Amino acid sequence: MKTLISIAFAVFLFSGCNNSEEQLIKRADKIHASILTVDTHCDTPMEFSTAGFDLGVRHDDGCVDFPRMIEGGLDAEFFAVFIGQGPRNDSSYNKVHQKALDIFDAIHKNVEKNSAMAEIAYTADDAYRLKKAGKIAAFIGVENGYPIGMDISRVKQYYDLGARYITLCHTKNNDICDSSNDPNGPESNGLSPFGTQVVKEMNRLGMMVDISHISDKSFYDVLKVTNAPVIASHSSCRALCGSPRNLTDDMLLALKDNGGVIQICILGNYLKTPEPNPEMEAKLKETQDKYGDYNALPDETKKLLRTEYRAVQKRYEKLATVKDVVDHIDHVVQVIGIDYVGIGTDFDGGGGVDGCKTVAEMKNITIEMLRRGYSKSEITKIWGGNVMRVLRKVEEIGGKPA
Repeated sequence: MKTLISIAFAVFLFSGCNNSEEQLIKRADKIHASILTVDTHCDTPMEFSTAGFDLGVRHDDGCVDFPRMIEGGLDAEFFAVFIGQGPRNDSSYNKVHQKALDIFDAIHKNVEKNSAMAEIAYTADDAYRLKKAGKIAAFIGVENGYPIGMDISRVKQYYDLGARYITLCHTKNNDICDSSNDPNGPESNGLSPFGTQVVKEMNRLGMMVDISHISDKSFYDVLKVTNAPVIASHSSCRALCGSPRNLTDDMLLALKDNGGVIQICILGNYLKTPEPNPEMEAKLKETQDKYGDYNALPDETKKLLRTEYRAVQKRYEKLATVKDVVDHIDHVVQVIGIDYVGIGTDFDGGGGVDGCKTVAEMKNITIEMLRRGYSKSEITKIWGGNVMRVLRKVEEIGGKPA
Protein backbone atom coordinates (compact mmCIF):
# COMPACT_ATOMS: atom_id res chain seq x y z
CA MET A 1 0.00 0.00 0.00
CA LYS A 2 2.80 2.39 0.98
CA THR A 3 4.54 1.63 -2.31
CA LEU A 4 1.38 2.45 -4.30
CA ILE A 5 0.97 5.73 -2.41
CA SER A 6 4.63 6.63 -3.05
CA ILE A 7 4.27 5.92 -6.77
CA ALA A 8 1.05 7.96 -6.97
CA PHE A 9 2.71 10.87 -5.14
CA ALA A 10 5.71 10.74 -7.49
CA VAL A 11 3.43 10.73 -10.52
CA PHE A 12 1.53 13.71 -9.06
CA LEU A 13 4.76 15.65 -8.49
CA PHE A 14 6.08 14.86 -11.96
CA SER A 15 2.84 15.84 -13.67
CA GLY A 16 2.72 18.97 -11.52
CA CYS A 17 6.21 19.95 -12.68
CA ASN A 18 5.23 19.32 -16.29
CA ASN A 19 2.06 21.36 -15.90
CA SER A 20 4.02 24.16 -14.26
CA GLU A 21 6.50 24.24 -17.14
CA GLU A 22 3.71 24.13 -19.70
CA GLN A 23 1.95 26.95 -17.87
CA LEU A 24 5.11 29.06 -17.96
CA ILE A 25 5.44 28.51 -21.70
CA LYS A 26 1.80 29.45 -22.25
CA ARG A 27 2.18 32.55 -20.07
CA ALA A 28 5.30 33.57 -22.00
CA ASP A 29 3.44 33.09 -25.31
CA LYS A 30 0.54 35.24 -24.10
CA ILE A 31 2.87 37.97 -22.84
CA HIS A 32 4.85 38.11 -26.08
CA ALA A 33 1.62 38.29 -28.07
CA SER A 34 0.45 41.36 -26.16
CA ILE A 35 3.59 43.45 -25.47
CA LEU A 36 6.29 45.10 -27.57
CA THR A 37 9.56 43.15 -27.42
CA VAL A 38 12.78 44.89 -28.51
CA ASP A 39 16.38 43.73 -28.98
CA THR A 40 18.67 46.74 -29.23
CA HIS A 41 21.65 45.18 -30.96
CA CYS A 42 22.40 42.54 -33.57
CA ASP A 43 25.20 42.38 -36.13
CA THR A 44 23.23 40.44 -38.74
CA PRO A 45 23.89 43.05 -41.48
CA MET A 46 27.43 41.65 -41.66
CA GLU A 47 25.78 38.71 -43.38
CA PHE A 48 24.18 40.89 -46.03
CA SER A 49 27.39 40.88 -48.07
CA THR A 50 26.61 37.26 -48.90
CA ALA A 51 24.92 37.17 -52.28
CA GLY A 52 21.22 36.59 -51.92
CA PHE A 53 21.00 36.82 -48.12
CA ASP A 54 17.34 37.33 -47.30
CA LEU A 55 16.00 38.27 -43.86
CA GLY A 56 12.64 36.89 -44.95
CA VAL A 57 13.97 33.33 -45.17
CA ARG A 58 14.68 31.05 -42.22
CA HIS A 59 18.41 30.32 -42.04
CA ASP A 60 20.26 27.43 -40.44
CA ASP A 61 23.34 29.58 -39.93
CA GLY A 62 23.50 32.82 -37.97
CA CYS A 63 21.11 34.04 -35.30
CA VAL A 64 18.55 36.45 -36.74
CA ASP A 65 15.99 36.46 -39.54
CA PHE A 66 12.33 37.44 -39.70
CA PRO A 67 10.84 33.92 -39.50
CA ARG A 68 12.85 33.15 -36.37
CA MET A 69 11.96 36.55 -34.86
CA ILE A 70 8.31 35.58 -35.25
CA GLU A 71 9.00 32.14 -33.76
CA GLY A 72 10.81 33.68 -30.77
CA GLY A 73 8.25 36.41 -30.23
CA LEU A 74 10.58 39.34 -30.98
CA ASP A 75 8.83 42.37 -32.47
CA ALA A 76 11.63 44.88 -33.00
CA GLU A 77 15.33 44.59 -33.78
CA PHE A 78 18.05 47.22 -34.01
CA PHE A 79 20.22 46.15 -36.95
CA ALA A 80 23.78 47.43 -36.59
CA VAL A 81 25.73 49.31 -39.21
CA PHE A 82 29.02 47.99 -37.83
CA ILE A 83 32.39 49.31 -38.94
CA GLY A 84 35.52 47.91 -37.29
CA GLN A 85 38.10 50.46 -36.20
CA GLY A 86 40.88 51.15 -38.68
CA PRO A 87 43.35 53.90 -39.68
CA ARG A 88 42.35 57.46 -38.89
CA ASN A 89 43.05 59.59 -41.95
CA ASP A 90 40.93 61.26 -44.63
CA SER A 91 41.24 58.44 -47.13
CA SER A 92 40.18 55.82 -44.57
CA TYR A 93 37.34 57.98 -43.27
CA ASN A 94 35.92 58.32 -46.78
CA LYS A 95 36.28 54.60 -47.40
CA VAL A 96 34.50 53.53 -44.21
CA HIS A 97 31.85 56.22 -44.64
CA GLN A 98 31.00 54.71 -48.02
CA LYS A 99 31.00 51.25 -46.45
CA ALA A 100 28.52 52.49 -43.84
CA LEU A 101 26.29 53.91 -46.58
CA ASP A 102 26.39 50.55 -48.36
CA ILE A 103 25.26 48.78 -45.18
CA PHE A 104 22.41 51.26 -44.67
CA ASP A 105 21.34 50.59 -48.24
CA ALA A 106 21.53 46.82 -47.74
CA ILE A 107 19.36 47.00 -44.61
CA HIS A 108 16.73 49.11 -46.36
CA LYS A 109 16.67 46.83 -49.39
CA ASN A 110 16.41 43.66 -47.29
CA VAL A 111 13.49 45.11 -45.33
CA GLU A 112 11.77 46.49 -48.44
CA LYS A 113 12.09 43.06 -50.08
CA ASN A 114 10.06 41.72 -47.15
CA SER A 115 7.60 44.60 -46.81
CA ALA A 116 4.76 42.21 -46.02
CA MET A 117 6.62 41.13 -42.88
CA ALA A 118 8.59 44.19 -41.77
CA GLU A 119 9.17 47.91 -42.10
CA ILE A 120 11.95 50.29 -41.14
CA ALA A 121 11.08 51.96 -37.83
CA TYR A 122 12.18 55.52 -37.09
CA THR A 123 10.27 56.30 -33.88
CA ALA A 124 8.88 54.62 -30.80
CA ASP A 125 5.40 55.19 -32.22
CA ASP A 126 6.45 53.27 -35.35
CA ALA A 127 7.36 50.24 -33.25
CA TYR A 128 3.99 50.12 -31.52
CA ARG A 129 2.12 50.79 -34.78
CA LEU A 130 3.93 47.94 -36.52
CA LYS A 131 3.26 45.61 -33.59
CA LYS A 132 -0.46 46.28 -33.97
CA ALA A 133 -0.19 45.70 -37.73
CA GLY A 134 1.50 42.33 -37.17
CA LYS A 135 4.78 43.49 -38.67
CA ILE A 136 8.37 43.49 -37.46
CA ALA A 137 9.96 46.85 -36.66
CA ALA A 138 13.46 47.09 -38.14
CA PHE A 139 15.39 49.84 -36.39
CA ILE A 140 18.96 50.82 -37.32
CA GLY A 141 21.91 51.66 -35.09
CA VAL A 142 25.49 52.55 -36.01
CA GLU A 143 28.11 50.58 -34.07
CA ASN A 144 31.30 52.66 -33.87
CA GLY A 145 31.40 56.36 -34.66
CA TYR A 146 34.54 55.78 -36.72
CA PRO A 147 32.91 56.40 -40.15
CA ILE A 148 31.92 59.89 -39.00
CA GLY A 149 35.62 60.67 -39.25
CA MET A 150 35.94 64.36 -38.39
CA ASP A 151 32.86 65.38 -40.40
CA ILE A 152 30.03 66.27 -38.02
CA SER A 153 27.55 66.50 -40.93
CA ARG A 154 27.68 62.71 -41.26
CA VAL A 155 25.77 62.35 -37.98
CA LYS A 156 22.71 63.92 -39.60
CA GLN A 157 23.30 61.93 -42.78
CA TYR A 158 23.13 58.70 -40.76
CA TYR A 159 20.08 59.95 -38.86
CA ASP A 160 18.30 60.73 -42.13
CA LEU A 161 19.07 57.18 -43.30
CA GLY A 162 17.35 55.80 -40.20
CA ALA A 163 20.05 55.51 -37.52
CA ARG A 164 18.52 56.00 -34.09
CA TYR A 165 21.68 55.46 -32.09
CA ILE A 166 25.42 55.60 -32.56
CA THR A 167 27.74 53.51 -30.41
CA LEU A 168 30.47 56.10 -29.95
CA CYS A 169 33.39 53.70 -30.39
CA HIS A 170 34.20 50.00 -30.61
CA THR A 171 37.17 48.05 -29.26
CA LYS A 172 39.75 50.75 -30.00
CA ASN A 173 39.98 54.49 -29.41
CA ASN A 174 38.71 56.78 -32.14
CA ASP A 175 38.37 60.53 -32.67
CA ILE A 176 35.22 60.64 -30.52
CA CYS A 177 36.34 58.94 -27.31
CA ASP A 178 38.44 56.28 -25.62
CA SER A 179 37.38 52.64 -25.77
CA SER A 180 37.09 50.34 -22.77
CA ASN A 181 39.21 47.74 -24.56
CA ASP A 182 42.01 49.56 -26.42
CA PRO A 183 45.23 47.70 -25.56
CA ASN A 184 47.16 50.97 -25.85
CA GLY A 185 45.16 52.59 -23.08
CA PRO A 186 43.43 55.99 -23.10
CA GLU A 187 44.20 58.62 -25.72
CA SER A 188 41.75 61.49 -25.17
CA ASN A 189 41.30 60.85 -21.46
CA GLY A 190 37.62 60.23 -22.11
CA LEU A 191 35.43 62.13 -24.55
CA SER A 192 37.39 64.26 -27.04
CA PRO A 193 36.39 67.85 -27.95
CA PHE A 194 35.09 66.47 -31.26
CA GLY A 195 33.23 63.79 -29.32
CA THR A 196 31.49 66.52 -27.34
CA GLN A 197 30.28 67.99 -30.64
CA VAL A 198 29.04 64.56 -31.74
CA VAL A 199 27.03 64.02 -28.52
CA LYS A 200 25.47 67.49 -28.77
CA GLU A 201 24.57 66.93 -32.42
CA MET A 202 22.96 63.60 -31.59
CA ASN A 203 20.95 65.32 -28.84
CA ARG A 204 19.88 68.00 -31.32
CA LEU A 205 18.71 65.47 -33.89
CA GLY A 206 16.94 63.15 -31.47
CA MET A 207 19.37 60.23 -31.78
CA MET A 208 20.23 58.03 -28.79
CA VAL A 209 23.83 58.13 -27.57
CA ASP A 210 25.08 54.57 -27.03
CA ILE A 211 27.75 54.18 -24.36
CA SER A 212 28.46 50.46 -24.85
CA HIS A 213 32.16 49.84 -25.55
CA ILE A 214 33.34 53.24 -24.27
CA SER A 215 35.78 53.69 -21.35
CA ASP A 216 34.62 54.56 -17.85
CA LYS A 217 35.98 58.12 -18.17
CA SER A 218 34.26 58.49 -21.55
CA PHE A 219 31.01 57.32 -19.94
CA TYR A 220 31.10 59.95 -17.23
CA ASP A 221 32.15 62.63 -19.73
CA VAL A 222 29.15 61.78 -21.93
CA LEU A 223 26.79 62.11 -18.96
CA LYS A 224 28.18 65.58 -18.25
CA VAL A 225 27.60 66.69 -21.86
CA THR A 226 24.30 65.07 -22.85
CA ASN A 227 20.95 66.70 -22.19
CA ALA A 228 19.10 63.48 -23.06
CA PRO A 229 19.06 59.97 -21.56
CA VAL A 230 21.59 57.51 -23.02
CA ILE A 231 21.57 53.78 -23.65
CA ALA A 232 24.06 50.97 -23.29
CA SER A 233 22.76 48.98 -26.26
CA HIS A 234 24.61 45.77 -25.35
CA SER A 235 26.39 45.78 -21.98
CA SER A 236 26.14 43.86 -18.71
CA CYS A 237 27.09 44.28 -15.03
CA ARG A 238 30.70 44.42 -13.84
CA ALA A 239 29.68 43.29 -10.35
CA LEU A 240 28.87 39.88 -11.86
CA CYS A 241 31.49 39.77 -14.62
CA GLY A 242 34.68 41.83 -14.52
CA SER A 243 34.88 42.75 -18.20
CA PRO A 244 35.72 46.45 -18.68
CA ARG A 245 32.92 46.43 -21.28
CA ASN A 246 30.43 46.15 -18.42
CA LEU A 247 29.05 48.86 -16.14
CA THR A 248 29.99 49.13 -12.47
CA ASP A 249 27.31 49.72 -9.84
CA ASP A 250 28.38 53.37 -9.61
CA MET A 251 27.93 53.66 -13.37
CA LEU A 252 24.48 52.08 -13.06
CA LEU A 253 23.53 54.68 -10.44
CA ALA A 254 24.78 57.46 -12.73
CA LEU A 255 22.79 55.93 -15.60
CA LYS A 256 19.66 56.02 -13.44
CA ASP A 257 20.25 59.70 -12.63
CA ASN A 258 20.52 60.31 -16.38
CA GLY A 259 17.26 58.43 -17.02
CA GLY A 260 18.95 56.00 -19.38
CA VAL A 261 18.84 52.24 -19.77
CA ILE A 262 21.28 49.31 -19.85
CA GLN A 263 20.41 46.57 -22.33
CA ILE A 264 21.89 43.33 -21.02
CA CYS A 265 24.21 41.69 -23.55
CA ILE A 266 23.86 37.93 -23.81
CA LEU A 267 27.44 37.30 -24.92
CA GLY A 268 29.04 34.85 -22.50
CA ASN A 269 32.24 36.79 -21.82
CA TYR A 270 30.16 39.72 -20.57
CA LEU A 271 27.93 37.55 -18.37
CA LYS A 272 30.41 35.48 -16.40
CA THR A 273 34.16 35.55 -16.08
CA PRO A 274 35.25 32.92 -18.59
CA GLU A 275 37.03 29.83 -17.37
CA PRO A 276 40.41 29.21 -19.00
CA ASN A 277 39.84 27.58 -22.38
CA PRO A 278 43.29 27.28 -23.95
CA GLU A 279 42.15 24.79 -26.58
CA MET A 280 39.50 27.15 -27.95
CA GLU A 281 41.82 30.17 -27.75
CA ALA A 282 44.50 28.28 -29.69
CA LYS A 283 42.00 27.24 -32.38
CA LEU A 284 40.62 30.78 -32.68
CA LYS A 285 44.13 32.22 -32.97
CA GLU A 286 44.97 29.62 -35.59
CA THR A 287 41.88 30.68 -37.56
CA GLN A 288 42.73 34.38 -37.20
CA ASP A 289 46.34 33.85 -38.26
CA LYS A 290 45.15 31.94 -41.29
CA TYR A 291 43.18 34.94 -42.57
CA GLY A 292 45.08 37.94 -41.19
CA ASP A 293 43.60 41.37 -40.43
CA TYR A 294 39.80 41.06 -40.51
CA ASN A 295 39.20 44.66 -41.57
CA ALA A 296 41.44 44.23 -44.63
CA LEU A 297 39.60 41.15 -45.92
CA PRO A 298 37.11 41.12 -48.83
CA ASP A 299 33.50 40.60 -47.73
CA GLU A 300 33.30 36.99 -48.92
CA THR A 301 36.48 36.12 -47.03
CA LYS A 302 35.13 37.82 -43.90
CA LYS A 303 32.11 35.56 -44.20
CA LEU A 304 34.35 32.47 -44.34
CA LEU A 305 36.28 33.65 -41.29
CA ARG A 306 33.10 34.24 -39.28
CA THR A 307 31.79 30.80 -40.27
CA GLU A 308 35.02 29.13 -39.13
CA TYR A 309 35.01 31.13 -35.90
CA ARG A 310 31.49 29.99 -35.11
CA ALA A 311 32.39 26.38 -35.82
CA VAL A 312 35.32 26.58 -33.38
CA GLN A 313 33.19 28.27 -30.73
CA LYS A 314 30.38 25.76 -31.16
CA ARG A 315 32.83 22.91 -30.61
CA TYR A 316 34.88 24.29 -27.71
CA GLU A 317 32.93 27.10 -26.03
CA LYS A 318 31.63 26.74 -22.47
CA LEU A 319 28.46 28.75 -22.84
CA ALA A 320 26.80 30.94 -20.26
CA THR A 321 23.09 30.26 -19.78
CA VAL A 322 19.75 32.04 -19.78
CA LYS A 323 19.97 32.00 -15.98
CA ASP A 324 23.18 34.04 -16.20
CA VAL A 325 21.36 36.57 -18.40
CA VAL A 326 18.56 36.98 -15.89
CA ASP A 327 21.08 37.19 -13.03
CA HIS A 328 22.30 40.42 -14.68
CA ILE A 329 18.74 41.68 -15.10
CA ASP A 330 18.14 40.89 -11.42
CA HIS A 331 21.27 42.80 -10.45
CA VAL A 332 20.24 45.96 -12.33
CA VAL A 333 16.77 45.79 -10.78
CA GLN A 334 18.26 45.42 -7.30
CA VAL A 335 20.72 48.31 -7.75
CA ILE A 336 18.68 50.90 -9.69
CA GLY A 337 15.19 49.50 -10.25
CA ILE A 338 12.98 47.96 -12.90
CA ASP A 339 12.82 51.07 -15.14
CA TYR A 340 16.42 51.02 -16.36
CA VAL A 341 17.09 47.59 -17.84
CA GLY A 342 16.42 45.85 -21.15
CA ILE A 343 17.99 43.32 -23.54
CA GLY A 344 20.55 43.79 -26.33
CA THR A 345 21.64 40.37 -27.53
CA ASP A 346 24.66 41.08 -29.77
CA PHE A 347 23.41 38.21 -31.94
CA ASP A 348 25.63 37.55 -34.96
CA GLY A 349 28.35 39.52 -33.18
CA GLY A 350 29.13 36.75 -30.70
CA GLY A 351 25.95 36.85 -28.61
CA GLY A 352 24.11 33.69 -27.64
CA VAL A 353 23.84 31.53 -24.53
CA ASP A 354 22.74 28.02 -23.71
CA GLY A 355 18.95 28.22 -23.97
CA CYS A 356 18.99 31.29 -26.21
CA LYS A 357 21.43 30.73 -29.06
CA THR A 358 19.26 32.39 -31.71
CA VAL A 359 16.34 34.80 -31.85
CA ALA A 360 14.00 31.80 -32.13
CA GLU A 361 14.63 31.08 -28.43
CA MET A 362 14.00 34.57 -27.02
CA LYS A 363 10.96 33.44 -25.03
CA ASN A 364 13.25 31.36 -22.82
CA ILE A 365 14.46 34.59 -21.23
CA THR A 366 10.84 35.49 -20.47
CA ILE A 367 10.20 32.02 -19.04
CA GLU A 368 13.18 32.42 -16.70
CA MET A 369 11.92 35.83 -15.59
CA LEU A 370 8.51 34.30 -14.89
CA ARG A 371 10.17 31.57 -12.82
CA ARG A 372 11.74 34.30 -10.70
CA GLY A 373 8.46 36.05 -10.09
CA TYR A 374 8.60 38.96 -12.52
CA SER A 375 5.13 40.29 -13.34
CA LYS A 376 3.80 40.99 -16.80
CA SER A 377 4.13 44.76 -16.25
CA GLU A 378 7.77 44.34 -15.19
CA ILE A 379 8.53 42.09 -18.18
CA THR A 380 6.84 44.66 -20.44
CA LYS A 381 9.33 47.29 -19.24
CA ILE A 382 12.34 45.01 -19.60
CA TRP A 383 11.41 43.74 -23.07
CA GLY A 384 10.88 47.13 -24.66
CA GLY A 385 9.06 49.62 -22.49
CA ASN A 386 12.20 51.06 -20.93
CA VAL A 387 14.17 51.60 -24.13
CA MET A 388 11.11 53.01 -25.90
CA ARG A 389 10.68 55.45 -22.99
CA VAL A 390 14.26 56.59 -23.60
CA LEU A 391 13.72 56.87 -27.36
CA ARG A 392 10.57 58.95 -26.83
CA LYS A 393 12.45 61.31 -24.49
CA VAL A 394 15.32 61.63 -26.95
CA GLU A 395 12.83 62.35 -29.76
CA GLU A 396 11.15 64.99 -27.60
CA ILE A 397 14.45 66.71 -26.73
CA GLY A 398 15.60 66.58 -30.35
CA GLY A 399 12.38 68.12 -31.63
CA LYS A 400 9.79 66.53 -33.88
CA PRO A 401 11.11 63.26 -35.35
CA ALA A 402 11.51 62.95 -39.11
